[in-house]
Amino acid sequence: MTDDVLLERPEERIAVLRLNRPQARNALSLAVREALSQHFTQLGEDSVTRCIILTGGDAIFAAGADLRDMVERTPVDMIARRSERLWGPIAACPKPVIAAVNGWALGGGCELAMHCDVIVAGEGASFGQPEVKVGIMPGAGGTQRLVRAVGKFRAMKMLMTGDPVPARDALAMGLVSEVVADAEVFARALDLARKIASMPPLAIMQIKEAVLAGEDSSLEAGLMLERKAFQLLFATNDQKEGMRAFLDKRKPEFEGR
Repeated sequence: MTDDVLLERPEERIAVLRLNRPQARNALSLAVREALSQHFTQLGEDSVTRCIILTGGDAIFAAGADLRDMVERTPVDMIARRSERLWGPIAACPKPVIAAVNGWALGGGCELAMHCDVIVAGEGASFGQPEVKVGIMPGAGGTQRLVRAVGKFRAMKMLMTGDPVPARDALAMGLVSEVVADAEVFARALDLARKIASMPPLAIMQIKEAVLAGEDSSLEAGLMLERKAFQLLFATNDQKEGMRAFLDKRKPEFEGR
């Protein structure tokens, strides 16, 4: 697997995927996307991992696709690449994913961040879909996830001008979860990952599944999915442990069973 994506283990239950192409502003080459796909597939199946942090460098998250690899491509070339299969394992990862974003998150970088469940952004971070400026449009969910995150009118402005928005504006429009000082981004993401990893993993998995599936369902269908997931969790040992620990006034120990 390429060194352009590094897997780190700061703690037993937490995995960190770090984009590592600083010389190319962490551009999402085909090799990078293949590596991300493989990592997310493996981590999604790993019983030890309970939370994943996705990050770039201290100065940049990811500046989009690698245009040098795309400039002379034909429509048939782009179809044959089947790049959607590489994004699938990220979108379908059952584990919670936190994006720790410093600097630029543009084009595919913004789309990558929007594949995550929580986005922690630094004060100096910027988010944008500038594809229109080079004659194309987003192709990895930018027109769909952005609308769902910020609404039609804000999304249209970003998509049609290609202009980035700073972190504070992204927070106000609902594109990120929280904004912290640039130097504190990874530490804050790690704190959140640690807290999420301490929660019952089956409940976390069901929460993520219900939110994502319900997002594109009717309210009635979404409520039904939520209700069934809620009821199912009463078959877990973690439900018994959590409620007994609460009544006993002690800290619960969740095992994912």
